[in-house]
Amino acid sequence: MKKQSLVKGSIILGVAGIITKVLGLFFRWPIIMLIGDEGLGLYQMPFPLYMLFIAIGAGVPVAVSKLVSENNAMGRFRENFVIVKETKIAMMLLGVGYSALMFIFARPIIHAFNWNEEAYYAMVGLAVGPIAISVMTVYRGFFQGMQNMVPTAISQLLEQVGRVFFGVGLAYILLDKGIGYSAGGAALGASLGGFLGGGYLMIKYHSERKKHKIKKVESKPEILSKIFKIAFPVTLGACAGSIMGIIDSAVIPHQLLNAGFNSEEATVLYAQLTGKASVIINLPMTLSMALSISLIPVISEKFILRKYDELNRKVDLSLKISTVISIPCMFGIFIMAEPIMRFLFPGRHEGFEILRYLSLTIPFIILTQTTTAILQGIGKYMLPVINLFIGCGIKLVLTIILVKTPEINVFGSVIASFIAYLFVTIINVIQMKIYMKVKLEVYNNIIKPIIGSLIMGVSVIYSYNFIFEKTTSVAISCLISVFLGIIIYIIWILCARVFDMDDLKRRVPKRK
Repeated sequence: MKKQSLVKGSIILGVAGIITKVLGLFFRWPIIMLIGDEGLGLYQMPFPLYMLFIAIGAGVPVAVSKLVSENNAMGRFRENFVIVKETKIAMMLLGVGYSALMFIFARPIIHAFNWNEEAYYAMVGLAVGPIAISVMTVYRGFFQGMQNMVPTAISQLLEQVGRVFFGVGLAYILLDKGIGYSAGGAALGASLGGFLGGGYLMIKYHSERKKHKIKKVESKPEILSKIFKIAFPVTLGACAGSIMGIIDSAVIPHQLLNAGFNSEEATVLYAQLTGKASVIINLPMTLSMALSISLIPVISEKFILRKYDELNRKVDLSLKISTVISIPCMFGIFIMAEPIMRFLFPGRHEGFEILRYLSLTIPFIILTQTTTAILQGIGKYMLPVINLFIGCGIKLVLTIILVKTPEINVFGSVIASFIAYLFVTIINVIQMKIYMKVKLEVYNNIIKPIIGSLIMGVSVIYSYNFIFEKTTSVAISCLISVFLGIIIYIIWILCARVFDMDDLKRRVPKRK
């Protein structure tokens, strides 16, 4: 199987991720048009529980990809299929069990978190998802470890296409029964999309087995201990974020009630934060997540082969990519928050101020993801996890204190997120300098992207206002000005020579 360079692998997953997120907007836009912010809030309330299972399984593809990458480096190719076999059985049992728990305890959970009773249907719809996710994570880890990101990218696209098709269709069909049923249909569609992506990966994997003439795979249950050792700290880190999402779904609406808002107002504000602003913020996160996924097997391979010079070059390149992506995204979304919301949610653009200030967290979220992947790639699994848990504790305390203040309300969660991710980024960078002796290029990696982003921002503002005066169309003005800003920023990055072209062209050697 042909390997891909760090940059190429990141680009493949990044492009697929952006397309996936755009398709996700095609899911949310009709959902919001059908059931409004209140219905979206019903969908979003149990969604962190679904994301918790994804977090529980998050360590599995990382562990599988790391072990597969190391096996390839040491010439133990056949053992990769043993890893997939044993991990898949364990994950299927976990997925079925988690789905059963969501079905059985749906109403008790709703009562415990003081959610709207109508959220029950969304909970049941999402409960189907873990079964598909459990298998999909294992196959993705296998292909990522082979440093072939194409199957993962295609599965992401198929998953989102299924989500849009089934989710919007079911939400429309069930709308006559009420907002709660419609939100439940959208949730079920999200789950069914997972089966589409998982089915493709299953076919692709078995094709890979046939290609290498592997008819029977031996059983080695003891290999799960290796998987668990790597996956557990990664899962803990992912769970920290998901658990925080669950806590937010309970704390934010409750604290908004304490701030003097009624139940419907609290649900709407929560939907604007998690169902609109956070969804848009997650778009650039897709690029950084693609980098992190590509980064772990590459870092692991260089580390186990003791190629420290190449390792440091990959680390510098990954940090550079992170800042080059995150800084202009922060500037662009901060400046264009209102036009973006008007373009994506015409007639329902409320919450653009939440989006504006939430954009300030983008660089620190992306750098947290990248530095976590680097530390875990060299075997320091628990360090970034501990940092993330401390960050979650900071966010929880600040959210509880700030959201209940009427003048701050839901913006308290935004402030808490900013401070928490800033803390985790700083600690991760300090630990990288300690354990890897990494030298950070501040001017090239930070100052130059900031200058380019400022130039881009000015051009976007003037071009948007000029085009809007001529066309009075938010969509046309937004699309053209954003596209122009991207072109100007890319030209700046090339002219300022932010990247070393030799490093970008360097490929991972082919497996012999």
